[in-house]
Amino acid sequence: MRHLKGLSRLALTTAALIGVCGMALADDKLVIGWSQRGISGSDWWKTMVAGAEAKAAEVGAELIVLDANGDTTRQNADIQTLVTRGVNVVVVNPNDPIGLTASVKMLKQEGIPVIAVNSNFDERLVPDLFCYVAEDQLATGALAGDVVAREAITRWGENAKVKLGSIGGFPGDVISDLRFNGFMNGYNAIMKEHPNVTTTITDMKFGEWKPDKALSPVRDLATANPDLNVFFSMSDVMLGGINQGLKVAGVYGDNMLIGSYDGGMNAIKQMIDEPNGPLVATASNQPWDQAQLAIAMAVAAHGGDKAACPGGTNYVKTVVVTPKTAASYFDPNETYVRAND
Repeated sequence: MRHLKGLSRLALTTAALIGVCGMALADDKLVIGWSQRGISGSDWWKTMVAGAEAKAAEVGAELIVLDANGDTTRQNADIQTLVTRGVNVVVVNPNDPIGLTASVKMLKQEGIPVIAVNSNFDERLVPDLFCYVAEDQLATGALAGDVVAREAITRWGENAKVKLGSIGGFPGDVISDLRFNGFMNGYNAIMKEHPNVTTTITDMKFGEWKPDKALSPVRDLATANPDLNVFFSMSDVMLGGINQGLKVAGVYGDNMLIGSYDGGMNAIKQMIDEPNGPLVATASNQPWDQAQLAIAMAVAAHGGDKAACPGGTNYVKTVVVTPKTAASYFDPNETYVRAND
């Protein structure tokens, strides 16, 4: 059973739009190019692409997906290939916020609308986009930060000493910065009410959004900081490596709190299996729903409906899952929390 009660009002408006545009596409088939930053090794990316394929089929559009496999040069070449293949709209999950500048400018010159999904471009390129589709990463990260801060006070009291570690995707990655800043916004909002708690923040580590890449930096951080007691992961995908790294360093246990981000069933299952364990929150970001909304925006862009993406951004609605609510969100047939159809 899916328990997230739908998308935001913008997304619901988009759902209505899809129904209209889907019928219109029968006579003039829309071809959507999807330039994906990576797929291999990430269930999150696989889920997003699957969501795009399902929605494209639903609206009667042809979808061409090209995988850059984490290579910005290759992604630039992929976008050129999509243009050569005659796409009407390009959806980009950018590997680098700046590295695709020439491609975005080229698409603008060709009159091909661009939708960014999941990760946005550098702010200088944003005016060249039709729409940016994602979750509100600051607000979603804050959901996890709030839970972790409250649990820290509950467990360790008003004079707690917190040493906080974190791991993101890549250095300079916009996603990592937004999620961490959001987490800290939620965390600090609670800690303002508890001025005697001291928090020391260690330098952010990076795991390329993959569990095997996360293990070593987390192990090394925890080994160098045996008093580490709060950890924030910018993606549930990395949790396997994070857990192992913390265990090897000897800090995984009763004196550790972990907040995470994605709403992955792996994280939710971990909370069910370890209700009193370190993992106390995962904030959802619905890759399936992001992809479905991106396809809806591609349909809108092709139809010239600028009102479909007011302000240039369209967010999916998100929630935070905790050990107390994990059982109600768990669905073994899904990989991530997503909205009801």
